[in-house]
Amino acid sequence: MSNDFDPNDTMPDFAKVGQPVPAFTLEAFDPAEGGFTEVDLGALRKEGKWAILFFYPADFTFVCPTELADLAGRHEDLKKLGAEVISVSTDTKYSHMAWKSDERMLENVKFKMAADPTGEVSRFFDVWDFETGLALRGTFVINPEGVLVSSEINFYNVGRNADELVRKVEANTYLIDHPAEVCPAKWTPGDKTLTPNDGMVGKVYEALND
Repeated sequence: MSNDFDPNDTMPDFAKVGQPVPAFTLEAFDPAEGGFTEVDLGALRKEGKWAILFFYPADFTFVCPTELADLAGRHEDLKKLGAEVISVSTDTKYSHMAWKSDERMLENVKFKMAADPTGEVSRFFDVWDFETGLALRGTFVINPEGVLVSSEINFYNVGRNADELVRKVEANTYLIDHPAEVCPAKWTPGDKTLTPNDGMVGKVYEALND
């Protein structure tokens, strides 16, 4: 099978933020090695890695290569944060290989390009479009404990911003080591965080500006 959920994991109907994601595998094309491989979410969890699943509609389309090129530009930053980046579409691994070879915008893509031709994983993450058989533009961040901590879904006509993805992963990696704190809007490393308490109710301005 190209995709296979671990039967030993409890299988919810859909992925939910704050809930564990069952382990699964996907066949993939690995541009860095130039061959076919497998993405194993359970193995990434055992390695203590963050997983970023970057769903997109299809190979050989128009907005998609701009998104993957943008993501490739921040791939090293995400790797330094301990994240494994995986792009996913309902194309086959063979289509990924051909597209990577033909499309110049993908020349810097080094992350694995996973194949979900049956749509099983796309349906689980609720990005499956039943009318087209394609996946919407969904970005999902899973922490090293296997919990989904971030979810974003766009329609076909709006591309995403890898800079914002990096910011969200930076915030989540900080918070996993500082669970009592929260990150305010536009937080970046070095900015002030908040530690919620009774005295802060109605006084967030003062907490951020004292």
